[in-house]
Amino acid sequence: MTKTKVLIITYYWPPAGGPGVQRWLKFVKYLPEFGIEPIVYIPSNPNYPIIDESLIQEVSDNITILKQPIKEPYKFAGFLSKSKSKTISKGIIPEEKKQTVIEKLLLFVRGNFFIPDARKSWIRPSVQYLDTYIEDYNIKTIITSGPPHSLHLIGLSLQKSTGVKWISDFRDPWTTIGYHKQLKLTKLAKQKHKNLEKKVLLASDKIIVTSEVTKNEFSSITNKPIEVITNGYDISSAKIPELDNKFTLSHIGSLLSKRNPEVLWQVLKELIEENPEFAKDLELHFVGSVSKVVLESINLHSLSNYVINHPYVSHNKAIEFQKKSQILLLIEIDSEDTKCIIPGKLFEYMVSNRPIIAIGPQGSDVETLIKETNTGDYFLYDAHDALKSVIINHYKSYKAGNLKSHAIGLQKYSRKMLTEKLSKLLQWE
Repeated sequence: MTKTKVLIITYYWPPAGGPGVQRWLKFVKYLPEFGIEPIVYIPSNPNYPIIDESLIQEVSDNITILKQPIKEPYKFAGFLSKSKSKTISKGIIPEEKKQTVIEKLLLFVRGNFFIPDARKSWIRPSVQYLDTYIEDYNIKTIITSGPPHSLHLIGLSLQKSTGVKWISDFRDPWTTIGYHKQLKLTKLAKQKHKNLEKKVLLASDKIIVTSEVTKNEFSSITNKPIEVITNGYDISSAKIPELDNKFTLSHIGSLLSKRNPEVLWQVLKELIEENPEFAKDLELHFVGSVSKVVLESINLHSLSNYVINHPYVSHNKAIEFQKKSQILLLIEIDSEDTKCIIPGKLFEYMVSNRPIIAIGPQGSDVETLIKETNTGDYFLYDAHDALKSVIINHYKSYKAGNLKSHAIGLQKYSRKMLTEKLSKLLQWE
């Protein structure tokens, strides 16, 4: 049977690490099972802030991968300050009052001279290359995945020049993403972003988003079909380790300055003071980058001695950490802008069999998912008493040797089932 060819334009691809690479790596893995032949277009010389060589093994030898070079300003910004530009490219932006002159300059330049983002120089050469490829290989459908949202502008141009069907996939929103407010955008820059976002949403034949909140937001701009396809979990080859002996609370991924749940630090401080046994058992594990603001806050609550910091680890190693931890922490910024953010790790958390403690804004899609799947508890930033009560109950279960989650209805979030949902979108009437 002849498979339907689909060209997927993405920036993040192995050996890139972090959550951005997982979504399309897994879709590409399963699409052939649903009669789709994925062709992947990526940069040949990307500047990935995080590298995970182990993910290369997950890419099938049978997949066609196209590559073209990209010029990226982060490489040149490195001459100004290598550490500062790398930190900002990871999305770790210091508090404004603590920003150096170089950091302020880098943020201003990034926000106002590189619209929609720092990969904009890849648009023109990509369109020139893919225009010919689409015609030569009779491609009928393309998919662009952002951020970086420059890739949607590649899709916009190719749709105009070739008449190809175009699906835009938004892993995160565009103009309402939290860090936009930190980029020191001028009014003109803000309006340019809005105009480009609207142009993409009106022109796309179909749109994919990862949350209901983003779908509602985009529905006020366009009447084009919008489908929610969340991130998910895959069957992992990571070994199942023994549970930690200590009462471990682990956070996997970056803890940015504004992801600082002081209510949690206060509760843990109180429990340590009230219960000497709890004080002996507690450990806080942070796997990935942690901002100085968060570490300073932890120190102010006299918790530094309980912290074990781990640098970035491979994806399989991160899953091991999830499965052996007593409790998994998921922290999101307390903001209207983050209600739509569903971290990819949440779905892996949900199948780890470990209870989740999530802290974030009211009305979050994360809260809905955790309640729907019975995988943990969700708290607002001021939920001191409720949070303390849950941690006490978890600690009692830990001491009794029966602490675990009782998940329900997780199957629909498997990568294979999500890919089946995607495959139906690729059928044009």
